[in-house]
Amino acid sequence: MGTGLKQRTEEALADDFLRKAVAFTTDKLKAGKLKATDDFGDWEQWRERGRLIRTHVIDNLDYYLTQFTDNVAKAGGHVYFCKTADEAVQTFMELANKRKAKLVAKGKSMVSEEIHLNHHLEEHGIEAIETDLGEYILQLAKETPSHLIIPAIHKNKQQIADLFNEESGESFPPETRVLADFARQRLRNYFLEADIGLTGCNFGVAESGSITLVSNEGNGRMVSTIPKSHVVIMGMERLVPTFDDLEVVLNLLARSATGQKLTTYTSMITGPRREGELDGPEELHLIVLDNGRSEQLGDPVFQEVLNCIRCAACLNVCPVYRHVGGHTYGSVYSGPIGAVLTPLLQQDMKEAGELAYASSLCGACYEACPVKIPLHDMLVQLRNRKVKMGLTPIAERFAFKTFQTVFGNAKLYKVAMNSAYYLQKPFLSKGFIKKGPGPMAGWTQSRFFPMKPKESFRDRWNKLQQEMKASADGTTAAQASSAAPSQATEKKGDHNEH
Repeated sequence: MGTGLKQRTEEALADDFLRKAVAFTTDKLKAGKLKATDDFGDWEQWRERGRLIRTHVIDNLDYYLTQFTDNVAKAGGHVYFCKTADEAVQTFMELANKRKAKLVAKGKSMVSEEIHLNHHLEEHGIEAIETDLGEYILQLAKETPSHLIIPAIHKNKQQIADLFNEESGESFPPETRVLADFARQRLRNYFLEADIGLTGCNFGVAESGSITLVSNEGNGRMVSTIPKSHVVIMGMERLVPTFDDLEVVLNLLARSATGQKLTTYTSMITGPRREGELDGPEELHLIVLDNGRSEQLGDPVFQEVLNCIRCAACLNVCPVYRHVGGHTYGSVYSGPIGAVLTPLLQQDMKEAGELAYASSLCGACYEACPVKIPLHDMLVQLRNRKVKMGLTPIAERFAFKTFQTVFGNAKLYKVAMNSAYYLQKPFLSKGFIKKGPGPMAGWTQSRFFPMKPKESFRDRWNKLQQEMKASADGTTAAQASSAAPSQATEKKGDHNEH
């Protein structure tokens, strides 16, 4: 993941279409959020309330997990706690084998992407079909999502038409209505034929055991009601205490994600179908996934990362994500939240820890976050952790050790600054370094490095001080000189009068 970060970045920067597509969509989402929050009013108060709700839940996660899962069980659901991704996959496979499942219809689920469930199902001869339109497009393209809420942000209509043509053997024009109609017709059969419907969970309501799903497509409701068995995979932190709290986070989520007042479909599912009800699954299974989340509990620096509600607002304002898109990160979670969350969940600072450097530390992510997660501070702390673990390159460690030594000694600093003026000369062109050597090459790929002047500000300041002192001394002497004759004349006059 970390080893290929530079190469993936260079490939993304060379892809003009990807950069334009990502910039266009994120700008649109960002503008929609700003308008929606302005219209909403008191946005900062809502952010603070959202932060308090999520912080309270994480601080008391054991209590709310117990309350939530007990209520799921009381409503007729079955609950499974899984410490690792492998345990979650194994649990799902046991449920699938019990059902003798051959087809799984999936709603949008980032957690299933996190544990690479599709890959494992394919290995066992079980077909998994993504029914979210964006996810379906990427499944045909054999790609992973590049955005948390708009997974196919990097695809245009012609590319999608080519994928659908290859899949169907027909020839579709690159028109939105035609392409959407094909997907609708194709996916409808999967809803009807699936043995298991699989979804994620946006929020679990602890007081009732309800599972909340939000979507702008109807596939979430089809997947959770038509198949006889509904399996939910939920990150263990995705809880709110009450429906009053749910109202707050749903308002924050919709406005922060797409600028909507409310997502098109908001579904609340409490247990399987009851006697006398016309729709719903016969079975409801809830897989609660840890997979590194509990390691952040009690951590004074990183616990707040579990407050995330997966709105992707931080991606939409991030200058790094804007230029390189989501695949550059090499993780299902991209952007600022991915750069923090991925190393923590994988507990891998050597490789995944490199993502902490995919940031300008501008703080835009914090300003956009609806629950005020200080991602920019966490990125700095991750870098600090990587340094303390000795995982940075030897050359980098040597460079910073030298920097520390030189900047900690006034004489060495002065020698180094004076030497820099002469050392830069071979690389200068019209007063700038346009193609830097070594590590400076990365800087000068996109900007010029200004030359170091021969005389530093410190030297100029010392000279200025001397000039000012000399000027002041000269003025005093002149004043003394002009004052002397006047005094002499005055004395002479006094003598004559006497």
